[in-house]
Amino acid sequence: MSQTEVSGMKATLVPLATLIGRELRSEKVEKPYLKYGQAAVAKKGEDCFLIKTDCQRTHSNPSTSFSVFAIFDGHNGISAAIFAKENLLANVLSAIPQGISRDEWLHALPRALVAGFVKTDIEFQQKGETSGTTVTFVVIDGWTVTVASVGDSRCILDTQGGVVSLLTVDHRLEENEEERARVTASGGEVGRLNVFGGSEVGPLRCWPGGLCLSRSIGDTDVGEFIVPIPHVKQVKLSNAGGRLIIASDGIWDALSSDLAAKSCRGLPAELAAKLVVKEALRSRGLKDDTTCLVVDIIPSDHPVLPPTPMKKQNILASLIFGKKTRNSVNKRNKLSSVGVVEELFEEGSAMLAERLGKDSTLDENSGLFRCAVCQVDQPPVEGLSVNSGPFFSPASKPWEGLFLCAKCRNKKDAMEGKRLSTPTVIL
Repeated sequence: MSQTEVSGMKATLVPLATLIGRELRSEKVEKPYLKYGQAAVAKKGEDCFLIKTDCQRTHSNPSTSFSVFAIFDGHNGISAAIFAKENLLANVLSAIPQGISRDEWLHALPRALVAGFVKTDIEFQQKGETSGTTVTFVVIDGWTVTVASVGDSRCILDTQGGVVSLLTVDHRLEENEEERARVTASGGEVGRLNVFGGSEVGPLRCWPGGLCLSRSIGDTDVGEFIVPIPHVKQVKLSNAGGRLIIASDGIWDALSSDLAAKSCRGLPAELAAKLVVKEALRSRGLKDDTTCLVVDIIPSDHPVLPPTPMKKQNILASLIFGKKTRNSVNKRNKLSSVGVVEELFEEGSAMLAERLGKDSTLDENSGLFRCAVCQVDQPPVEGLSVNSGPFFSPASKPWEGLFLCAKCRNKKDAMEGKRLSTPTVIL
């Protein structure tokens, strides 16, 4: 081979760093842009929200970025909402294994959200404060949206087909028959307020405590059958994009999902959030804290979200796509945007064993088990499997499946009505 030929070959060689840079730039082009806006009007000052767009799956690696948007609607004070805002994200991330691929990370996220919600609830209840909070927690990674929620704040998705889809399930006792049955089976009582003369007024509430919700974080003054285990839904948008509207019940008590979406179509996200709040106040007045986040997931080649075309009435509108996972909690919550949204996961069971799975958490090198909720390593003798029976039960299988430390196992039993909310001492 001549020197000229060798020189020609060298000229075509590309440094590795350049190749990696091209790959990263290509990946960024494929990701959508996020445009977002926020608006709020306070009545009691118990709403909080979180916007964090610089999260990273791998530290110091911008190509692994994802975003979090959340609303925390407090009651009986704001302390639970503030605590959840400050601690929930870290607790969720601590439950996801390190060094895994993006697909593995997204697959692990629903289970990590359950563990993070329960851990946050345990930590807050240890403070001895009695406030509580609803949570609607949204993770956006590329075109994949994962929503975890407890309570009656809500997240809706408005797609380019003009179809509005609910990504959360309301945990109001008045409207959720499954939750009423669960609370009753776990030892709670469900009923309305009794006034003088014996007549009942107001929405259905859980007693003790009188809470209208069946799931929340905090609320130490009510029974532990009020659980922090979230409904989780994960969907993947097409590259047409979509709009998320995340809001507290101050919005949803005044506006339906469809009306909220229609009221702000064609507007940039910042203005849209303000208009949704304005429309809710115009409809109902300021009777509660009213907070709204609007997030546009925009194709990279569009400066704004493309306008929503007029809906056409045809047979395709009645079709729905198939699911990849089991357990659709609520039939009316099913997405129906053909070719626009793919549902990856949905689960809303309040049974912790069903939500955490059966994978072993034994570290073969150390011989220690890691608690699936609090992520603390402990010897096997100090806890039980999430899939084992009650303490000291002959049917117990203490080393099968995910491991729970004694504290988190005690919380699990309380949520399922297997022990009184007040700890007892066994002599």
